[in-house]
Amino acid sequence: MSAHDKAPIVRAVAVGKRFGAFQALQGITVDIPVGEVLCVIGPSGSGKSTFLRCINQLETVTEGALWVGGELVGHRRVGNRLHALSDSEIARQRLKTGMVFQHFNLFPHMTVLENLIEGPLRVQRRARAQVIAEAQALLARVGLAHKSAAFAIELSGGQQQRVAIARALAMRPQLMLFDEPTSALDPELVGEVLSVMRDLASSGMTMLVVTHELGFAREVASRVMFMDHGQIVEIGAPDQVLLEPRHPRTREFIAAVRK
Repeated sequence: MSAHDKAPIVRAVAVGKRFGAFQALQGITVDIPVGEVLCVIGPSGSGKSTFLRCINQLETVTEGALWVGGELVGHRRVGNRLHALSDSEIARQRLKTGMVFQHFNLFPHMTVLENLIEGPLRVQRRARAQVIAEAQALLARVGLAHKSAAFAIELSGGQQQRVAIARALAMRPQLMLFDEPTSALDPELVGEVLSVMRDLASSGMTMLVVTHELGFAREVASRVMFMDHGQIVEIGAPDQVLLEPRHPRTREFIAAVRK
């Protein structure tokens, strides 16, 4: 069964987001099936990160509707009325997604292992021995088993970002969101983070990746989505969008990035 034969883990219907008079997102309609890797490209300010933040409920949708894991994000429908969820209900919904940001946001006073086990122990209240075993397995998966007792300040940027990925996975999310995870890294450290993401994609994890790494997108993505001015301009197979884009604005952007 292909990804597109499965129920969508994310469904966006005419999603809009305003910040005052500024329309950051407009008419975003897309389904993301379970197991898909959707890479989102576009210029700065095009709404890519805002869309991820709406999915993770760091921002509130102001128009349209968004479902994650079959649940309407941020609201509960009762008859013909929508009721806003409480903070605790939003926190529960947010557990379906893991998010990795441009900057690593590790707790500096905790070791690498402590960073990974904090959420599963305090938020999910899972058994400590199981959480530690899973965390150690995740550190091995990202190539950092030998750094479990280190502090963030002792790690390179690439290592910190790999720890951030492992920390997000420790919460057992259904969906991983990556917001330009390599943009803050020195060029020689980008490869080690992309390697972890390739492994994650090949394992079947559903991923939504905002990136400027067009080579990575072509290699790993199920689909590529180009956004501009808060709208989806073009979406399709990686080779089609990246090598034979149909929209003039997509062609212009890709040509500029490849210079």
